[in-house]
Parts: sequence; C-alpha cells; structure tokens
Amino acid sequence: MSERIRPPWWLKYVNKVMIALQRRGVTFGGEGPVILTVPGRKTGKLRSTPVTPMTVDGHRYIVGGLPGADWVANAREATEATLRHGRQIEDIQLIEMPVEQARPLLRAFPVEVPTGVGFMKNAGLVSGPHPDEFEALAGRCAVFRIDPA
Repeated sequence: MSERIRPPWWLKYVNKVMIALQRRGVTFGGEGPVILTVPGRKTGKLRSTPVTPMTVDGHRYIVGGLPGADWVANAREATEATLRHGRQIEDIQLIEMPVEQARPLLRAFPVEVPTGVGFMKNAGLVSGPHPDEFEALAGRCAVFRIDPA
C-alpha cells in the first residue's frame, strides 16, 4: 500500500519518555497525545506508541503519519487495542478508513492536529500545512476511526 519512511533517530526516545509520563498520570492537554497499545502482529507482545486523535463530525480518528510504520501494520492486524490518557484507559477497536473516506479526514488533519504538520514536513511528506497536500497522502498514510470496544 505504501513505502516505508524511516522515522527520525530521536523519535524512539521521545516516544519512550511520553509513554513513561502517561503511565505516571501526566497528560498533555485535552486532545493531546495519548498512548495507543496494540498487540504485535508477529509476537502478540503489546506495543505502545503515542498518537494524537482528532475529532471530525463526532468521530475520533488517528493518522499514521509515516508510511510503513510498524504501529500501523500492527493496528491493521489487531482486533482490539487500548488508548491511555494519563491513568485513564479505554478499550477500543480501530477501523481503517478506505482511501476515499480518508481524503477529507486527511484534509482536516493540519487544522485538527497542527503538531503533526511539522512532523510530516520533516518526513518529507508535505511542504506546509496545506489541506490539499494532506489529502494527497490518502493511500500512503493510514487513517483509523476509533470505535468503542
């Protein structure tokens, strides 16, 4: 579906710090980053990564900001997952949106999750916060709807 883009060298370390802080009850604002945990597709071992949900038309979504990310592959295989916001844990299901449904959600991404714009610029996926550029990522960057389990 999409090529793999190597994440920046520092991302793994920042993710570990964010996960540790969330486990200790530290949150990063209302709709800020949360910790998504899904079983690994090969080992079944639980894998966690920070994600930032966005709300569009009353539904929550997360965007896989790097094509080929391991968490995206794991989420595609998972039948269940959890979101952690501080000490609050929510059991969820992730439903991947088809390309046509993902387009308007990707257009909304730079407005709803402005912190993700810089990350995607650094990865070379977009040059700025232009909705057209994000919409063009449909089929390269996965979009998942978050449903209650």
